[in-house]
Amino acid sequence: MAFDFKKEYKEFYMPKNKPEIVTVPKANYIAVRGEGNPNEEDGAYKNAIGVLYAVAYTLKMSYKTDYKIEGFFEYVVPPLEGFWWQDGVDGIDYGNKDTFKWISVIRLPDFITKKDFDWAVETATKKKKLDCSIAEFKTIDEGLCVQIMHNGSYDDEPASVAMMYEYLAENGYENDINDKRLHHEIYLSDPRKTSPEKCKTVIRHPIRKV
Repeated sequence: MAFDFKKEYKEFYMPKNKPEIVTVPKANYIAVRGEGNPNEEDGAYKNAIGVLYAVAYTLKMSYKTDYKIEGFFEYVVPPLEGFWWQDGVDGIDYGNKDTFKWISVIRLPDFITKKDFDWAVETATKKKKLDCSIAEFKTIDEGLCVQIMHNGSYDDEPASVAMMYEYLAENGYENDINDKRLHHEIYLSDPRKTSPEKCKTVIRHPIRKV
């Protein structure tokens, strides 16, 4: 059976719908940076997602090609994730999506090296007729965070964020969002196939002890 990150690391992908504190280990990701409204048709965000999945599935299916990755085992492509911010805004202003800046990512298995990643970018560009050169091999070390499972529309996320902040204040922690540590979302539902009220999204914020 293929390795499934969501099942093997439930503490990071399947939190409860109440705040909890976790220490997230360092991991490697496929990443694409951009800015603008994620809902814009044929916009930068939609293009970024196409690139991410093109590279991710090229790596996942590499065992069916002549290119062999050392230590490879079959796995399920992990869910799409995103780091979000807006210049001059404390937190996230959901009413002004045009000013969003983002880094969209998909986690990589530990056996994927930068060399393997470069092969996948080149291969996906040729096979998919899609310029994947904007993809980066990025290592992220999130460390101490608070997270919650948000059920519902993305626009309703402030209510879940408020629950996290209240929990932090009660337990001797504070928010630590800055230029390096960002608002983080993990998308467990496909919004194209799921009604907004049924969407499941992990919201994660960096924190520090007061």
